[in-house]
Order: sequence, then C-alpha cells, then structure tokens
Amino acid sequence: MVNAWMPGTKRVPCAGPAGAHLQGGAPRAVWLTTESDPAALTARAVAQRLTGDGRTGHLVWNPRTGETAQLLPATAPAAGGLTAGAPDRACEGRVCIVVTVIGWSHAPFTDSPMCGLAAILRWLDSWGVARRWPAGAPAAAPSHPRTRGCDERLWARGGHFGHSQVPGAQTASPGALSPHRLLESVEPPGRARPLAAPPPQPQALPAIEYSANGERHYAGAAHA
Repeated sequence: MVNAWMPGTKRVPCAGPAGAHLQGGAPRAVWLTTESDPAALTARAVAQRLTGDGRTGHLVWNPRTGETAQLLPATAPAAGGLTAGAPDRACEGRVCIVVTVIGWSHAPFTDSPMCGLAAILRWLDSWGVARRWPAGAPAAAPSHPRTRGCDERLWARGGHFGHSQVPGAQTASPGALSPHRLLESVEPPGRARPLAAPPPQPQALPAIEYSANGERHYAGAAHA
C-alpha cells in the first residue's frame, strides 16, 4: 500500500494551501537546496522555518546525517517554493513531491555522502516517480537570464527535476548535481541482479571393474 507519509520521517505540522489540489499527470519529484550548512542545521529546524514562512515542501533532508522531516503528505501540493505566479507547477502531476535538501547549490550534495537516500528513493518509487531525469543534469546556474526551466514537453514526461528546471522557475538551486549519482547509487526495486555463474562441477571418475581373470578395465569401456 502506498504511504502518503514517508516511513521513518519526523512530521512537522503545517497547513496546506487552501483550495489547492493536484491536477493529475505524470508523477514527478523536484529537488532543491536551502543554501545553508548541513553541519549546522537539522531537518526538523529547517522544516519548522519553512512552514513559518508559508513555504510548504514535502520532505526536508539532511544528507550529512540522514535525518528527514515531512511537512505535507504526498497527496497535497507544495506551496510558495517552485514558481512565482501562474501556472502553479506544484499542482501538476498525480504527485509533485518537493525534496528540500540542506546544502548549497555551489557545492552539489551529490559530491558528498548521501545518508538516508535509499529510503527517500524507495518512497518516491512507491508513488510511481520514474527513475529518470528528462531535462539532463541541472546547470550550475541558468544558462540565460530570459530562459527559465526546461521545455514543457520534458516536464510533462515526469520523473526527477532540479528546481532550476521547473518551467518558470528563477533559481540556480540545486546546482550542478549528478543525476546518475543520485538515482543510480541505490538500485530500484524489481531490477534483477545478474546471477553469478555456478562453480564448475568436478567430473566423476569412471568406475573400475575387474573381470573373472583379474584384469582391470573401466566401466562402460569395450573389452579388448
């Protein structure tokens, strides 16, 4: 059964945006960074600050410690964080799960140990978020000040995106992270591991038989 709350997370109560609802479509996850030091902040403290500011993502994750905190169930859209103005990209998709990572866009968190990542990916997998990054690796900064986010067709495919790749977004977060390190460091469920070749079996030696006159020969061999 799919769980709206990620198992093992700390819950930080917050009120969802009034009247907001998910519009359906391909499930997706959006990754962004807080531009703060993971050695100095806990996931719970950041989650409390976000809800106090009226910004409600789903998960807050400290990759240094593995601590996660959750503000909203997967079935509710985030508010105040993806794009400024209409359309509200946080409402697009069967789910659009926002993962706020305590870290810096200029120092991609995929270059460091990512404690607790396996549990997050398993939860996103359970919601049908495909292990793909349609828009390619996020840039360190937007390539052009008038071009924000990825192509609409790529966004419509669902999967994983950096905040800077959300159509209409104006941010460099999460920086030039590595989608391969993020998504392939943990094997998705259902993928069959290659089976190791069985060890060679020793060949049985032929049985020795003796004739009536005491001559020795091998079983199955023709008598001279």
